[in-house]
Amino acid sequence: MTHTHPALWNKSFVFACLGYLLMAFPFYMLLPTMPVYLTEVLGMNTAWVGVALSSYTLGVFCVRPFSGYLVDCFDRKPLYITAFAVFAALFAGYLAAATVLTVMLVRFLQGMAMGITSVSGNTIAIDVIPSERRGEGIGFYGFTLNLAMLLAPLVAVVLYNRYGFRPMTVVCILIAFAGVLSATRIRTPRKEKRTRPPFSLDRFILVRAIPTGIVYLLCSVSYGMIVSFAVLYGKETGVENPGYFFIYLAVGVSVVRLFSGRLADKGKVHPLAVGSIIALAVSLVIFASMRTPFVFFGMAFVLGMCFGTMVPAFQYLVVNVAPPDRRGTANSTYLTSFDLGSGAGMLIAGFVAAHTSIGTAYLAGAGCAVLAAFIYVRFARPAYEKHRTDR
Repeated sequence: MTHTHPALWNKSFVFACLGYLLMAFPFYMLLPTMPVYLTEVLGMNTAWVGVALSSYTLGVFCVRPFSGYLVDCFDRKPLYITAFAVFAALFAGYLAAATVLTVMLVRFLQGMAMGITSVSGNTIAIDVIPSERRGEGIGFYGFTLNLAMLLAPLVAVVLYNRYGFRPMTVVCILIAFAGVLSATRIRTPRKEKRTRPPFSLDRFILVRAIPTGIVYLLCSVSYGMIVSFAVLYGKETGVENPGYFFIYLAVGVSVVRLFSGRLADKGKVHPLAVGSIIALAVSLVIFASMRTPFVFFGMAFVLGMCFGTMVPAFQYLVVNVAPPDRRGTANSTYLTSFDLGSGAGMLIAGFVAAHTSIGTAYLAGAGCAVLAAFIYVRFARPAYEKHRTDR
């Protein structure tokens, strides 16, 4: 009997990817422009820039643990569309925000909306991906994020330089609502009626995935440092057009995303995870130590390859220790690890930069990656092999 390879690109998966792209696009439009806007227009110093940027992550974290419970207990699609619409509407808040405090408030509220949107969106995508092609599907779903990383900074820099921050924000609003429309076209599998489980720690955090989550948290510290301060670091070291850093970063991510998920499906997830962590540590040391334009953009590409390998690998590791009715909690755990790590990275980079330099902060990020590699080999890999379900 011939084994039929299940189709990956069904209509619902296409719209799930499109919705994710249009959700991420306006977010990545703000990444290269928001620090410049806060420093040059609102007059904030680098320490306060870190606080303002991390307020978004704080908002995400406040709802992320609960969002997994909500996604597992209620209809996922209405929850996704509602949270997505709130996330899109909050871009209008930047049009009115004129002080540090109001910017922080808007980012905090938008982070809360994103906390539910991202967990429900990720879980819906996994629901419509055939289990035999889960690693590949996660890789392609994440690739849409990389397209946003690649294109959004280009669009943002052009709009910001030509028209300013407010017109650019209007474009963000329109793109985000286009994503909401795409989300309405997804057809999700019918969910069995279940008795809602009692409140417990394991309903909000997938306990068996905690070792992997800690590793991902430590790796995400450097991501928060990079995306929030790469442009300022480039200006500090005399690089022309440092905003193009994100283009090289996204190209690096995209190159490996096309095949890393498929390798995970073939049982290569552990080499992918360990190799990417070690490469991350080495790349950060080079990035912080050799301050030339060639190294600045070259390491952007290499760092992108590191993140492009580890992101689908860690999601695969977390989802595959969860039964199907716990996928919301699994995705919540995975994304909470990222939120904590990237938020901490933004704060650490801001305060270290204010007292020493941004380069020193990146060396600290390399130290976190070394610690992550040790924890992975000693604790996370054995925990995964013990609890894996692969269903």
